Amino acid sequence: MEHVPFGDTPRTRCRYYRDVCGLPARIHPTELGRIVLPAEQVWALMMPSALGLAVKSDLERCRHHDAGIGAGPIISHVRSGRWSFLVEPDIPDETALFAEMFRLNVSIVRTGATIALPSPSDRGELFRRWIHLPPCTIRPSGLAVIDSIRACTARTSWRSIPTYVPVR
Repeated sequence: MEHVPFGDTPRTRCRYYRDVCGLPARIHPTELGRIVLPAEQVWALMMPSALGLAVKSDLERCRHHDAGIGAGPIISHVRSGRWSFLVEPDIPDETALFAEMFRLNVSIVRTGATIALPSPSDRGELFRRWIHLPPCTIRPSGLAVIDSIRACTARTSWRSIPTYVPVR
């Protein structure tokens, strides 16, 4: 994680997420030091890391051509080989959209769910780590990230890229 001016304990990291990133994070359960975020004001799009890398590149490339904000905050779930893009909660509740994303192995983490954030108690970076730490409270539109997912899956063979290297 990039430098956190408040120190690096679960409590100070949680404070950083709240004060700097605008994420209403909390520690749960306290004894484990896990930091979570209720999916209410912030949602997530969770996808295989290979697709996530393509989407991140696409969003960053688009930022240079218009007034977009780029990829926004991204969390890597190291052991599962998945990335979560933290987004604005503007994705419509449409069955066809959920089915389309399901076929692409993309999960929409909406209101009522919980998003786990990187924590210093995660035993280093074995569980979650930031690909792109949120520098402020601005996050990309969920619909913009979905458009990027569609563009990337239409023009690439991202499924043929391994998302992890097996340990032998």
